[in-house]
Amino acid sequence: MKKILALACALCMIFALGAASASAADSYNVGICQLVQHPALDAATQGFIDALNEELGEGAVNFNNQNASGDSANCAIICNQFVSDEVDLILANATPALLAAQAATNQIPILGTSVTDYASALDFDEEEWTGATGTNISGTSDGVPAEEYAKLLNELFPDAKNVGILYCSGEPNSKFQADQIRPFLEEMGYTVADYTFADSNDVAAVANNACDDCDVLYIPTDNTAASNAELINNVVLEKKIPVVAGEEGLCAGCGCVTLSISYYDLGVVTGQMAAKILTGESDAGEMQIEYAPFEKKFNETNCEILAIEVPEDFIAIESEDAA
Repeated sequence: MKKILALACALCMIFALGAASASAADSYNVGICQLVQHPALDAATQGFIDALNEELGEGAVNFNNQNASGDSANCAIICNQFVSDEVDLILANATPALLAAQAATNQIPILGTSVTDYASALDFDEEEWTGATGTNISGTSDGVPAEEYAKLLNELFPDAKNVGILYCSGEPNSKFQADQIRPFLEEMGYTVADYTFADSNDVAAVANNACDDCDVLYIPTDNTAASNAELINNVVLEKKIPVVAGEEGLCAGCGCVTLSISYYDLGVVTGQMAAKILTGESDAGEMQIEYAPFEKKFNETNCEILAIEVPEDFIAIESEDAA
């Protein structure tokens, strides 16, 4: 009898160890490096977390969510720590975070989100770019084709002469967007000039100069501009200059119209990609960069102040988010 009991106990221990091992195998550690606290980036991170919890189950993923406070150097510190911690996957939210993650590891899978153009950010040849990196990196893009923004600007401001593109010179995706939209605007007959600021300290001065020279401004998806939207808004409203913004959060802060994606939905798509990587269903390097559909939206308050009439197919940004 004692032998039977001992055997039963031993079997129980084996099953328990097996269950614990299986549980450990199904538990993942994911590091999140977000460049800065901002509604669009926050929404992308939350969508990512919610999607992974939905796909793999609550508690299956341990999230280490870190914010770099707008400092690229902090992104590097955060990502290097993730590598030291041997996380299973890194979410890099915004381009500087993606570049920091790329520099930190070529082994751990990396998914970017809120990144406009991966070929430009990762220094791929645009002509050879296929949409998959062939490395440990994939992700989702918040990009909308530049031609669509040019059409939007022309639809609302056909009589404007001078267009200023306002962005941070330290953000490669912003410069990429400026370079992409310029030929379309020039083909439409506009005179186009870039107005770049190095950091938050010279945003107001550069915005003032742009407003003095231009009839309308285009601000691409730029993290520094987004972090200083209220400051820009004060300048453009005083100068009576409308802004076509690169994303909804920026439009709510200082713009009039935008082509908007849902950053939460963008994060959800990224989370679904992460689930496939973590479970071994897919490899990051073979996964195509994914995109989100867009809608025409407007900042009702700013359009009213500047007496801009928008067509019926435009959707008002929710009042609590508007400037």
